Amino acid sequence: MQPTIDVSTDAADPMTPRLFRVVKNFNDTGDCYTLSLKPEDGDPLLFAPGQFTMLYAFGRGEVPISISGDPAEPGTLIHTIREVGPVTQALREVKKGGLIGVRGPYGTAWPVKEAEGNDVVFVAGGIGLAPLRPALYHVLHRRSRYGKVALLYGARTPNDILYRDELERWRSRFDMQVEVTVDRSQAAWRGHVGVVTRLISRTAFDPVSTVAMVCGPEVMMRFAVSELTARGVAQEQIHVSLERNMKCAVGFCGHCQLGPAFICKDGPVFVFPEVKRLLSIREV
Repeated sequence: MQPTIDVSTDAADPMTPRLFRVVKNFNDTGDCYTLSLKPEDGDPLLFAPGQFTMLYAFGRGEVPISISGDPAEPGTLIHTIREVGPVTQALREVKKGGLIGVRGPYGTAWPVKEAEGNDVVFVAGGIGLAPLRPALYHVLHRRSRYGKVALLYGARTPNDILYRDELERWRSRFDMQVEVTVDRSQAAWRGHVGVVTRLISRTAFDPVSTVAMVCGPEVMMRFAVSELTARGVAQEQIHVSLERNMKCAVGFCGHCQLGPAFICKDGPVFVFPEVKRLLSIREV
């Protein structure tokens, strides 16, 4: 029997989830999977690249997950999720046709409009490629509005690489540079080996007119910013995405407070100077 909730309450209430039905649920890697969802009420969920939703597994709770689909196709909501706890485990177990609750979208977006006329460098580590993917879609749909475009992606091992088919399609394009590296190689791997930040020095872009968008583990983002600034990219042109401890998504609970900022409301996308000092302090 499918779970039911009362959907007669005020839809403007930010704490009220909408019902979405799972149309696809497939594994990407050993610990990552992708949910493709359709709204039960038929209304598309409009979102900007970089925003997130709260996904509710009935009887288990909810988690914040960045949207990883195409903003030009809001009728289908896509999330790539790493299984790290009971809620993400419960979401992984929802079969095709099952229902989950969705709140959102919430948060700030990648500066895709402001980046027009500039070179754009995407730097992703691990599942950090998922929050960047909507921005990549946006840029590639409007490719003529941007200068050089580069995607630098690092995974732990070849088996942990997300979106393999899509990466190959992007790599085959003549209007963007795609570089993939792994921390630990395997016998069949013929690509780069090493941390993703090492790819920055071999990437073609004009640092004076470059906008960088960076997402991944915080230590990786700090080193990526260091490499980008060493190339001459201004810190004000570097944007990072954080997802620390978000619980309510609307700034009520305070779990995601980072100094004076609430990541759910003031982020998750920040201009790097806004969080530079705080990211350098351990345990903040």
